[in-house]
Amino acid sequence: MKNLIRDLAEEYESLDGVVASLAQDQWDRETPFASWTVRDEISHLAFFDGAARLTATDPDGFSRHLAELANLTDPFEDTLAKGRALSTSALLSWWRAERKGLLGALSPLDPKTRLAWYGPPMSARSLATSRIMETWAHGQDILDAHGWTRFPTDRLRHIAHLGVSTFSWSFLNRGMTPPSAAVRVELAGPSGERWSWGPPEAADYVRGNAEDFCLVVTQRRHPDDTALETTGASARQWMRVAQAFAGPPAEGPKPGQFA
Repeated sequence: MKNLIRDLAEEYESLDGVVASLAQDQWDRETPFASWTVRDEISHLAFFDGAARLTATDPDGFSRHLAELANLTDPFEDTLAKGRALSTSALLSWWRAERKGLLGALSPLDPKTRLAWYGPPMSARSLATSRIMETWAHGQDILDAHGWTRFPTDRLRHIAHLGVSTFSWSFLNRGMTPPSAAVRVELAGPSGERWSWGPPEAADYVRGNAEDFCLVVTQRRHPDDTALETTGASARQWMRVAQAFAGPPAEGPKPGQFA
């Protein structure tokens, strides 16, 4: 849990370093994700970092929060409203306060502690991992909006693991039956380590670099626009529907959008 919290803190700081020096017009620039602006991306992170802090510290308060969301006409858009009404400096302060609170709330928890969330409860370990994934993925949106790149780190292992863990969910979420064939995943981490999941003897596999895999499972890149090597019908179908985040089925980028 300590390693997870450290990596989450580092992912926060990495994105903070990108947005802290943005000019006002850059905050209002539209990103490739749902026509959100950079402001919306950070507002979204601040809101859900706050929600994660709440479920870790006040379960009853989180239950009330869920009830309040259920009464909103468009809960997802309403999560952006606060950030849209704040100045840039106030928005940054809000996000920094929420993420600091979350790091503090997660620190004393056992990794297996069950926490309520939007859908089935999850472990404290999984919640921390999902916040790394969300921060990295929305950070990618912001980078794409400006045509920037970043140096990948081994924090990607957390996101890759989440991508593998949501194999069945990605199909069930779309009303599809998960393939019965096992899929082997072999990835090259940024530092040169080799990461793998699934039985070595599997006929279906996905191979390539970790960043490409993470971009696909977070729906930031179409698999055809990556160097991933995919063999077998189950593996190919998975890469078309992979979704490492909660919520209704989402459609990622079209082929060639980021080519």
